[in-house]
Amino acid sequence: MAETLSFQALQLANQQRNAYGLRYNDYGRYRKHCANRTHRLRSTLKLTHGKGREFKKLPPVKLESIKDAYLELLLFEAERAWTYSQELAQLASLPANKDKASTIRRNATARFRRAVNWATQLLSHCQALHASGRIPGSSVIQATVYTLVLNGRFLRYRYDFDNALTQLCVARSLLDELASQASTSRSQALAVAFADEIGPEIRYCAHELGNSKAYDVGAIVKEIASSHKNALVEGYDKLVAELSQESAGGAAAEREKLKPLIWEGEPVPIRNPELVDVLLKVQEAEEKLRSVPKEPAAVVESDDKKGKVSKGTKSKQGVAAYDAILLALSDAEGVARKLVEAQQLSGATAAAPAGTRDLHFVHTYVVYQLLARRIQRDLLLISTLLHQSQASHRSTEKHDSASSSKPKSSKHQIDARLFPAVVKLLDTIIQGLTQMRTLSIVDDSPDLASAVDARLSFTKSRRCQYLAKAYVATKKYAEALTLMQHATIYVRESQSALHLLPSPEEDPISASELPFYTLASETLNELQVELDADSLKCKKDWFSYNGGAAVGLADRAAHKKPLFFDIALNYIELDMDRLQERAGKQVAAPPTLASPQPQRAVAQSEPKTVASRAKVEEIVRPMTPEPSATPAKGGLSNLLGGWWGRK
Repeated sequence: MAETLSFQALQLANQQRNAYGLRYNDYGRYRKHCANRTHRLRSTLKLTHGKGREFKKLPPVKLESIKDAYLELLLFEAERAWTYSQELAQLASLPANKDKASTIRRNATARFRRAVNWATQLLSHCQALHASGRIPGSSVIQATVYTLVLNGRFLRYRYDFDNALTQLCVARSLLDELASQASTSRSQALAVAFADEIGPEIRYCAHELGNSKAYDVGAIVKEIASSHKNALVEGYDKLVAELSQESAGGAAAEREKLKPLIWEGEPVPIRNPELVDVLLKVQEAEEKLRSVPKEPAAVVESDDKKGKVSKGTKSKQGVAAYDAILLALSDAEGVARKLVEAQQLSGATAAAPAGTRDLHFVHTYVVYQLLARRIQRDLLLISTLLHQSQASHRSTEKHDSASSSKPKSSKHQIDARLFPAVVKLLDTIIQGLTQMRTLSIVDDSPDLASAVDARLSFTKSRRCQYLAKAYVATKKYAEALTLMQHATIYVRESQSALHLLPSPEEDPISASELPFYTLASETLNELQVELDADSLKCKKDWFSYNGGAAVGLADRAAHKKPLFFDIALNYIELDMDRLQERAGKQVAAPPTLASPQPQRAVAQSEPKTVASRAKVEEIVRPMTPEPSATPAKGGLSNLLGGWWGRK
């Protein structure tokens, strides 16, 4: 019995086009890839045309010997010829090729016709294989759609808009059937992507034919396809019925279906197969996150393990689940960003129909989900750190009370790394909320913008609170009080932002499917009470520390006089009375004026000591006479005065 084939033309073409240049309209790169692929396939199937210049015609292929590789060969031959025709059409439109534009367009038309011939051979082989039961009906429908789209584009290129519109409308109706009967979300997105791709071409052909309602692509497809589908597609109804039977999948197909994404009551369309793959991983990670218990680690109170704290396995599982979902969302954001950048660089218009959410909206939605999950993970880490600190404090108090009968002080030692770690996590949350506030989907919703602003101010208030606690631990009370005042201001800003919402029940974040950051007015009031209590306690501690002075007593006592003052007093006699008088600590008595006495009588009455003699000599010693200002005499005696003496 011959093997059953599973050839998917649309899936293979979409994958190769996006991977090898057509995402950025690089036809030359994709043509080279198709040429290399066809050469490898011919060598593998031994379907080469000989070596050298002699061309050997291949014998007809038997139906029993056809494999998936042979169908791929026909597809890549059609893709190669079609890509070459598009590349030649681009060259013909350049101003440098104005003189030979007609020749280039003729070659492009020939290549396009060859692509249609290769696609027609592929469709005939698929129909023969389907008749023999070797290929499912979905593969035949995909090959039919591929051939109809290629033929319709060729007719539109030849300005045969009537036949081109018929071919494209029948292809669009088959794509709609594939999307509605798809067993997986990826197959549905694949059909939707090809339908969005040919939608503008249908509208253009209808406009050229003078249709006044050319904008309504769905109505045009429904009108034309119903009258021409059986003429263009052999066994159209039978293929659609067979497709509905194949779409009835089991549990495996249900796992590959993407749950609807809702934003503000409306679904978020995922119209790209690559996005479906990464969002399915996000969906699996979310299911694992829901299965993790949300209670934090608690203190074990059993008799044999009294006073020990649990390992926090629940918190570790929660953090690991958040890491998995953040990894999946990061991949989804990268894929969505690349798709948006490719759409902008290629200059193509949005593939989504008018009035629906485009690819840029999907990328913004994924970024919002990524930031929300990151904030939720940081909040879990903060609660875990604070809970473990409280649990360790309780266990320490129990151990101290059991080991010693003496009462202990109420103050307990807090790990110096706790408050800086909490502040660091709050900084990350503030960064995430700031990025979330700049998103277009948040800015377009006033209620959501107010809710984000309220949480941003609340997080800043908490950051100031824990940063003040870190300053209190280092005896810097002035800085701590300043931070608490800033925290109070942020609490008021958060309250004013919450009051802009219609009601607490209509909070877009708390009432959404992803309440990643719940915030109520009672929480703000509790935070304000905590800030008031911490501020009062900080003032009391500051007053008991140094009386409220800016510089501590310990800093004053630690100040040491430089060594210079001890050395200088050995050489300089300071008048301490004069210094005390200038300082205002001692008032000097007015000096008494003694009657002048003759110098000789003083010298006879007082004993002549060494000190008094030195003093008298210092006073009585005559001053050194100044040099005379009389002009010196000139002449030879003045010049030779050193020899004969001066007069």
